[in-house]
Amino acid sequence: MLRKATLSAPLFAIAICLAAPASAQQAPAARPWANAKLAPDARAKLVLAQMTEDEKLTLVFGYFGTDFSPKNFKADPQARPGSAGYIPAIPRLGIPAQWQTDAGVGVATQGGAERKRGRTSLPAGIATAATWDPALAYKGGAMIGAEARASGFNVLLAGGVNLMREPRNGRNFEYGGEDPLLAGTMVGAQIAGIQSNHIISTVKHYAVNDQETDRFKMNAVIDRAAAQMSDLLAFKFAIERSDPGSVMCAYNKVNGIYACEQPWLLTDVLRRDWGWKGFVMSDWGATHSTVAAANAGLEQESGWPFDEQPYFREPLKAALAKGEVSKARLDEMAHRILRSMFAHGLFEHPITAAPMELPPAMLASHAAVTRADAEAGIVLLKNAGNVLPLAGTARRIVVIGGHADKGVLAGGGSSLVYPVGGNAVPGIEPKVWPGPVMYHPSSPVAALRRQLPGATITFLDGKDAAAAAAAAKQADMAIVFATQWAGEAFDPSLTLADNQDGLIDAVAAANAKTVVVLETGGPVLMPWADKTAAILEAWYPGTAGGEAIANVLTGEVNPSGHLPVSFPRSLSQLAKPSTPNDGETRYTEGAAIGYKWFDAKGDKPHFSFGHGLSYTSFAYSGLKAAAPKGQVTVSFTVRNSGKRAGADVAQVYVSGNGWEAPKRLGAFQKVSLAAGASKAVTVTVDPRLLATFDEASNSWKIAGGTYKVLLGHSADEITATTSVQVPARTLPAGWRP
Repeated sequence: MLRKATLSAPLFAIAICLAAPASAQQAPAARPWANAKLAPDARAKLVLAQMTEDEKLTLVFGYFGTDFSPKNFKADPQARPGSAGYIPAIPRLGIPAQWQTDAGVGVATQGGAERKRGRTSLPAGIATAATWDPALAYKGGAMIGAEARASGFNVLLAGGVNLMREPRNGRNFEYGGEDPLLAGTMVGAQIAGIQSNHIISTVKHYAVNDQETDRFKMNAVIDRAAAQMSDLLAFKFAIERSDPGSVMCAYNKVNGIYACEQPWLLTDVLRRDWGWKGFVMSDWGATHSTVAAANAGLEQESGWPFDEQPYFREPLKAALAKGEVSKARLDEMAHRILRSMFAHGLFEHPITAAPMELPPAMLASHAAVTRADAEAGIVLLKNAGNVLPLAGTARRIVVIGGHADKGVLAGGGSSLVYPVGGNAVPGIEPKVWPGPVMYHPSSPVAALRRQLPGATITFLDGKDAAAAAAAAKQADMAIVFATQWAGEAFDPSLTLADNQDGLIDAVAAANAKTVVVLETGGPVLMPWADKTAAILEAWYPGTAGGEAIANVLTGEVNPSGHLPVSFPRSLSQLAKPSTPNDGETRYTEGAAIGYKWFDAKGDKPHFSFGHGLSYTSFAYSGLKAAAPKGQVTVSFTVRNSGKRAGADVAQVYVSGNGWEAPKRLGAFQKVSLAAGASKAVTVTVDPRLLATFDEASNSWKIAGGTYKVLLGHSADEITATTSVQVPARTLPAGWRP
């Protein structure tokens, strides 16, 4: 029985009627949908034919999995304590419950829960994107999917693919960067890894959900064709690579209509054009209607009581009785949910336990996975005079700031994973939502001391800039850890808080060999960049982040991360220099996001999209491009021209006429090479990246003619250019490889 203090009497009655007596239970032998050899659609059709209307209404209404005092809500006893969501089982038909958990870096616990699950945290999504390594993203997804299943969950609210239109967006750290190909590829790989555990993953937040300011009602106004070539293309790429069981629709409005009741997004694009067969769930608090939402394409209202009122269940039952929502539409809603449950193994691989603690051996092996992800995502932005790596170059090192003696920073909000061992730096405000401010207990200082036993490493907290400068003056090298906390429900400044810029200035003035390690959720302004010797972007590096940072600093690991976003020199370079907007936000830049915006304006960012240094060097040769049958294929050779093994990200850009910007990322490949070794690389360019979207014909139009193909180390470091003839071509809106 459901125990919801805020349920009205009719809604409560619907819930009670689902508890069928034993005599009414259908025997398992009479369940033809249990035949796993049948296609998911066929199985869904079979079970749907046996369902009552109230059972269908059960599938389309989700509850929060945690007590919620502001609305006097008590979670169902069958929900997982401290979890994000719960949809009751239907035992009569053998339909399992849906146990839902946040989020994209690991199994999260809601802040209001009395007891927190200690789990493994991947680095931030933006850090995984910075690896430019889909295989690594898949492995990380498989890891957090395994922990979700082992923790008693079969739905993971992961897969954040929103593009970075607004560098101050508080949730940028959860997402995949500013380019649709990179973001869609990397997030799609992670979703595929998650779902390899026979659980459902979402892809979110659909769509144009690019700032946290006023997120519950902000109206994102964007040209539809531009959206198709940017935000929606990122979702399309991710869906093609992973077939997520669910899409989570966003809080904001898109062109005047809430995303969770926007027919163009949910029906025209997602279902009609793309042919996607899963179900749409709302974000927690993103449903605003019954009839409009159901008819537009929302299948599951999530996380009651976060909405102003329950819009499905009782109100949907009433709308069905009035004919405002057809019974065929309810059947489609239930069918899509069941289909995803069948397609992703929720029936054949039922959840059997929900322990609060996981085996130490599992956690140890997963720490190795997240450490490898963090190491590959750390970006060496600057290394003047080759002051890094540290090994053998410094005997007296002072480390300053960032609580580097205790741990590494994590992002706040629903994605927060509570670490085994607890918060390394408890008590920092805010202590409640979107906090707590969390530091994973993985100390960079402790790891450096293990890595460099012959060096004297001292730590200062950095609160006294003069004392820090004095200590730096006496050291061979100074390492300043600078942090920017970001999280859900707010948009942070790009200026480092607490006068960290002043601290870095003081230390750099005292020691020419000053290294800055950034733990941030995205770009920050660096007025001190020219004064420092080296800069390392470590993002939010997760459970084993301290070890990962130390491994890169010392040279145990050769850095290979490349920026998935551009770092501006100033706010004036942004498409919207002012503070993120309340109310209506007009994206007049269209599809020209990030490096495309800089290219279109002829401007140069501080650090460009794709930028990333190594302790070795790489050279390209033999660039060739051809277009057999209109498919652009690019080949070249990558050579490690340095003296140590390393990995390079070769980036292929394409340039055409009439685009939103001079060039687009067309393909990429990460290549690992021993010193002196070479590798021949061949990549193909998705034809949609050569096209513009034509709204009138609802198709992709590729103009015939000559296209440039550019090979480089980043968006602003192109080393070779060639051209290719491409025939004119029209592709339907839902075309896929």
